[in-house]
Amino acid sequence: MLNQYGLDAYVPLVLMFALALGFAVFSVAIAPLVGPRRYNRAKLDAYECGIEPSPQPVVGGGRMPVAYYLTAMLFILFDIEMVFLYPFAVSADSLGLFGVVEIVLFIATVGFAYVYVWRRGGLDWN
Repeated sequence: MLNQYGLDAYVPLVLMFALALGFAVFSVAIAPLVGPRRYNRAKLDAYECGIEPSPQPVVGGGRMPVAYYLTAMLFILFDIEMVFLYPFAVSADSLGLFGVVEIVLFIATVGFAYVYVWRRGGLDWN
């Protein structure tokens, strides 16, 4: 029946997904039964990156500085740039002039973003 539609090639893939799903469900279901049950106050407290949690808000209302978010967004911007540049570097010969023009446009766009952030003071670490 499967061969009539050419789906025989997908049987191993479906089996692998079924095996992965079965393993995930089994792991989640068996963990409470076989896992350790040594609870104490320290394990039940909120964990905040090694800093002792306090019931009082952080100075300034507990808000994170905008520079933190800007740094995170810059990291994502340049991380995505690298993700797109690696495949280009691998296949640069086969892409020819079209690939060179496209990668120059891509780098120029990212460069404009970098210059914008630089001019706005986003890279000043004060």
